[in-house]
Amino acid sequence: MMAENPSWLEVSLVVDGELAEPVAEVLARYIPEGVVIESTAVTANADDSEGREVGPLRVYGYLAINDQLEATRQQLEQALWYLGRIRPLPQAEYKPVMQTNWAEAWKEHYRPIAIGRRLLVVPAWLDVPPGERVAIRIDPGMAFGTGTHPTTQLCLELLETRSWQDADVIDLGCGTAILAIAAIKLGARRALAVDIDADAVRAGRENVAANQVTDQIIMEIGSLADIRANRFPLQQAPLVLANILAPVLVRLLDEGLAELLSPGGLLVLSGILAEQADQVDHAARQHGLHLVEQRQAGDWVALAYTSG
Repeated sequence: MMAENPSWLEVSLVVDGELAEPVAEVLARYIPEGVVIESTAVTANADDSEGREVGPLRVYGYLAINDQLEATRQQLEQALWYLGRIRPLPQAEYKPVMQTNWAEAWKEHYRPIAIGRRLLVVPAWLDVPPGERVAIRIDPGMAFGTGTHPTTQLCLELLETRSWQDADVIDLGCGTAILAIAAIKLGARRALAVDIDADAVRAGRENVAANQVTDQIIMEIGSLADIRANRFPLQQAPLVLANILAPVLVRLLDEGLAELLSPGGLLVLSGILAEQADQVDHAARQHGLHLVEQRQAGDWVALAYTSG
């Protein structure tokens, strides 16, 4: 019998938590079927109901083996090369695989992940385990905003330490809306979540629906300029979230990010490498903001500001 030809080319990189989501975002440009961020190890409770990721993360997806494969692979390698100029990356590994239900198989490795004292990120296909933690249902097969990256976790930790009862929220550059969903689950009244990436907005809407908060979250393609131009129902809020990258945050501050914040409100900025924190802080202070809390995980920093 003739051997079956492989149907897919698996591409994977094993990286630390700081690089997992940037790598996943690059892979997702060329793998529209979905990119997986998988723990290589998880510490579990005795009842196996929840865990915490330890060690590096494996980021992978599957390229269809067809006439476009070589061109796609070259484009992917070039994109990874450019990302590697910012922070060194390991070489991508490639492995042919047969047709299989890989879209389901990887789900076996996921467990709910506890964040901070109150939150629990639960893979969307699992039942929420019993307990007092506030559950956020997220599909980890999506390319970014899955809660694995330190910048996301820092934002979630800052959110859970304060009361947002009946507050409005603006989440700028929302990815898969994990922060907006968390704010609603922590008591916020409504949220505007915008991103310039259409794929992120699609993923975000699925997560919003999975968490049954569709009536409370406005999820749209949009930018800071669109918010300020009154394209959406919210132009100001007592909680504003921006988990992006430091150079983008500095630019957004110069373009009026601080004006989205209601008097006395809280602006949470993340996606900041430790060596870039002073640049972001300087820009924030230039626009009348006052630093009230700083958190760090590894090389990443989150800054929380008030407007008065």
